[in-house]
Amino acid sequence: MSKKKKKYKLEKTLVEKILDQNKIKYLQASFATHKDSGGVAQMDTSILEEKEHLVYKTLVCEGNKTGPLVGVIPVTEHLSMKKLAKVSGNKKCEMLPLKKLQKTTGYVHGANTPIGIYFNHHFPIYLDNSMKDEAEIAVSSGEVGRSVFLNPQDLAAFCHADFEDLLER
Repeated sequence: MSKKKKKYKLEKTLVEKILDQNKIKYLQASFATHKDSGGVAQMDTSILEEKEHLVYKTLVCEGNKTGPLVGVIPVTEHLSMKKLAKVSGNKKCEMLPLKKLQKTTGYVHGANTPIGIYFNHHFPIYLDNSMKDEAEIAVSSGEVGRSVFLNPQDLAAFCHADFEDLLER
C-alpha cells in the first residue's frame, strides 16, 4: 500500500503577488530561522548550503544626499559603504539604524526585499555585479524565512536597478 505524499504549497507573500502581476517567473523557497542573542532572526544556512552563493541580502542604507537606498549583495559578503556612496551620488552612506528600518521600509530586519521596497517606496536599488551572470538568485520575499529565486535581469528591470561592484574587498 503506497502513501501519497502531500505537496505543501506556501501561501503567497505580497512580493510573490507583485511578481505574478508583473509576469516575472520565480520559485518560492522557505527555510528555518532562529533568533540570535539580540533577538534578531538569523537564517539557518545549512538549509541552503549548496545554493548559498545564490542567496542575496537586502541592506537598507542612508545616503547623505539621497536618503534611503538599498544594496543587494551575497549573504556571505560585506557591503562597501564607500562603493555604494560613489555609485549612488552620495559622499557618505551608512546602514539605516535598526530602530528606523521597519518605519522606513515596512519590513522587519531579515525580511527586507528589493522588490517590496521598490514597489512601495521607489528607493534607489543597487545590485551587486556578482549576480549579473547567474541564471537565478534568491532574495527575501518580504517575510522572515521566505525567499524567491528569480532571474537577476528580471529583478534589475523591475527595480530599475543597476549592477555595480558593491563588495568590501
